[in-house]
Amino acid sequence: MLFLGAFIASIGLEIFLVPNKIIDGGIVGLSIMAGAITKQEYGIFLVLFNLPFLYLGYKQIGKDFALATSVAIVFLSVWTAYFKPIPQLTDDLFLAAIFGGIIDGIGVGMIMRAGGSLDGTEIVAIIADKKSVFSVGEVVMFINLFIFTAAGFLFEWEQAMYSVVAYYVISQTIDVVLKGMDESYSVQVVTQVPDEIGEALMGELGRGVTYIYGEGGYTKEKKKVLCAVVTRLEVQRVKEIVLEYDESAFVTINLVNDVVGGRFKKSGH
Repeated sequence: MLFLGAFIASIGLEIFLVPNKIIDGGIVGLSIMAGAITKQEYGIFLVLFNLPFLYLGYKQIGKDFALATSVAIVFLSVWTAYFKPIPQLTDDLFLAAIFGGIIDGIGVGMIMRAGGSLDGTEIVAIIADKKSVFSVGEVVMFINLFIFTAAGFLFEWEQAMYSVVAYYVISQTIDVVLKGMDESYSVQVVTQVPDEIGEALMGELGRGVTYIYGEGGYTKEKKKVLCAVVTRLEVQRVKEIVLEYDESAFVTINLVNDVVGGRFKKSGH
């Protein structure tokens, strides 16, 4: 996964982004700029710049993360040098930002699924999150603000703005790779017929159902609250099933970041 992820990420960088002077955020972006200034392979700077962050990652997150990240960085450095002679596919900045961002995001997402990373700034953000009032996302955004501003001075402001577009596409693609297209949703149903609706959800959708015993705040009536986790494609059918049995039912649906264990997978899967 690390080998293939680095291979795919290098295609996005070398064939689309870097030839058009569009950068990624974080350490990769700094390495690209350092390579442009010194006329050296930016893969060298990718390794050098990440060394202190690898140590921090080892101390803060663990040796498995540090090892996976080291392997991914070395692979990416090798692949970017390999793809260097291949000509760019387009000089259209918008197309380069979109397609380069998608391809790079797929590769980075695969690396992250394998337990590694290419960006040492995320490690700094995790540490800052523990020691300050700022969140991980805010710290990363603050760091990248300086990086993209520096890119505007080094290259051109148009390239810097397209770098922001590419970074957004990369981050969205990473989310798709990490979470998959089949997003999960938590459903809670307050109804007069929880058993009937629960049986229908288990029978028709093959989903596990849990009952939580509660009490009405106004009526003080004891209630069984039905809870289940379904995919994005099943949300509409859940609504239909609930309304078939109880048109006055109260339903809340929330996006779930991750699901571990339980009977979330359908029978036979």
